[in-house]
Amino acid sequence: MLDRIVFDLFAGLAILSAILVVTRRNVIHSAIFLITALLATAGIFLQLHAEFLFIVQIILYVGGIMVLFVFVIMLVNLDVALHQMQFRRQWWVGLLLAIALGAETAAAIYIGRLGLPGPETAPPASVLEPNTEMVGHALFSAGGYMLPFEIASVLLLVAMIGAVVMAKRRT
Repeated sequence: MLDRIVFDLFAGLAILSAILVVTRRNVIHSAIFLITALLATAGIFLQLHAEFLFIVQIILYVGGIMVLFVFVIMLVNLDVALHQMQFRRQWWVGLLLAIALGAETAAAIYIGRLGLPGPETAPPASVLEPNTEMVGHALFSAGGYMLPFEIASVLLLVAMIGAVVMAKRRT
């Protein structure tokens, strides 16, 4: 019962903050609500005993990507008034897309209630193997993922050094 309440809390928070991401006019507020949606998703991962995905969600998306988004938002000079006038005349396109999305959602709910077979339920947590340990073993053993993992880390290091060099030239 408590698991259902916690899941509903995180799911509701994720949905509410996702709606606020697309409805806010201020870009910084949208980025903060996106961080909230990502944290709520991480909470769902933790509740589902996916500790690795929980940590990756927080470190990679909330910690890395969102900081990058906020820096880009602050560095780029956006003329918001010019862009707002451009899209005000096309409110009917947004309304049409909202109606289409609502129809798709209603159709999915209707088809789902017909009793199509759903996914199997997950086994209890006591039966599950430690997934973080399995991911680490698969990545760092000689099973074929070690070389691509190291290549990706070197590419990310080169990209980070290139970004620092390009930023230094401008100052």
